[in-house]
Amino acid sequence: MTQSINPAIRDFLQGRIWLRRHTPFASEEIDEHIENGHIKTSQGIQTTEGFLRQKRHFCNRCENSNQALFTTFDCAKCEARCAYCRNCIKMGRVSSCTELIVWNGEPPIYPKKHSLAWQGTLTVHQQKASDELTESQELSRSHLIYAVCGSGKTEILFPPIHHLLQQGKRVCIAAPRVDVILELEPRLRSAFPETEIEALYGGAAPTMKASQLVLATTHQLYRFQHAFDAIFVDEADAFPYKADETLQRAVRKAAKPQSPIHYVTATPTDQLLAQMKKTGGVSIINRRYHGHPLPTPTYKPLWKYEKNIQKGKLPLKLEKWTTERITKKEPFLIFFHHIGLMEKAEPLFQLIDPRIRSVHAAHPDRKESVQALRDNEIPGLLTTTILERGITIPNVQVAVVGAEQVIFDKGALIQIGGRVGRSAMYPSGEFILFHNGITYAMDEAKNEINKLNKGDDTV
Repeated sequence: MTQSINPAIRDFLQGRIWLRRHTPFASEEIDEHIENGHIKTSQGIQTTEGFLRQKRHFCNRCENSNQALFTTFDCAKCEARCAYCRNCIKMGRVSSCTELIVWNGEPPIYPKKHSLAWQGTLTVHQQKASDELTESQELSRSHLIYAVCGSGKTEILFPPIHHLLQQGKRVCIAAPRVDVILELEPRLRSAFPETEIEALYGGAAPTMKASQLVLATTHQLYRFQHAFDAIFVDEADAFPYKADETLQRAVRKAAKPQSPIHYVTATPTDQLLAQMKKTGGVSIINRRYHGHPLPTPTYKPLWKYEKNIQKGKLPLKLEKWTTERITKKEPFLIFFHHIGLMEKAEPLFQLIDPRIRSVHAAHPDRKESVQALRDNEIPGLLTTTILERGITIPNVQVAVVGAEQVIFDKGALIQIGGRVGRSAMYPSGEFILFHNGITYAMDEAKNEINKLNKGDDTV
């Protein structure tokens, strides 16, 4: 491979699996690199004959093999019956006649000079966890940082990431939720000012540069293969990652062979915890960085709240709680289990204060609304569980409407309560569960919080 290459094509494609027809480069250049062997092509959907000659499909991008997630159609391009993968359709359709391209030439050489500009100091517990994570990385062993909400998990990652960057390694921080990536991006850019950083999520345009530190939603990793020397999965227990095997395979596929996958969360699943105790390392932090305890939930019955809201009446207890927050100038988040109920309640809350807004996963102004709350431009937000993690707002007060609903399991309630008291200036606050009956999940969350506050770090 002595022919010249376009470094921009190399930097963009390195570690990526990309749709040939969607490449941002001239097709003539791509063709030339394919002819020279610098780019390798593969079929989008691989089809074989299975039992009783039934066709079985496999997606070479997301590695989906669930036949229920494939659809066949009459393709105008190849003039035949084509199969396409519905599992990764949001990343651009991959079908039988789709060509995928990957970089097959010499990889880019990443710089080893990086500064860590963060001026803070890790606590004793944070430093211990950070050192243990670095040790696991050196041993190519996966590691779990099991640390309570507000313990400074992101800062714990700074030294291990800096160590990897100084070795010329490529690093990825992945998270299931866009909001987590949006929260992390400015903090990582501030901490590593000399590092080429790229943030990938729905709607974000990829850069043409050789990004050494990549922040990405786990869905974006469908587009990567053997790209990273280490991957840190933040909020590893969050939906949809914990319930989607193709997302878990995407993370594994995005890492180089033998490279470790590290996990960071305040609420690991029993399965993840058991796996890491058996095959990896585990660091536990049961105290917030400022040393104050986690907020303990308060139960308050809110009988027939759904019927009242549907009839256009806000329950008196909820109205009073909201009014008190506004009077005290305390920002607030009120969590709902259902978008329809939340949107029905929004105009009722706006009778208290017209600036109150609601947000959910598909809301077009979600990012702007969260920023408005941060900037004290609005008093509070109504939200679904989309904001249960990955958001830090000083002095925020939290309420859950319908805490008895199935969606509010133990992990979700602990994460929601973890939004309160994260700031050293405001280490406490209200975490109230309005309910129509107390559930096991509510009690399990409360017991877990009390256990952590007592300093019990057994797993």
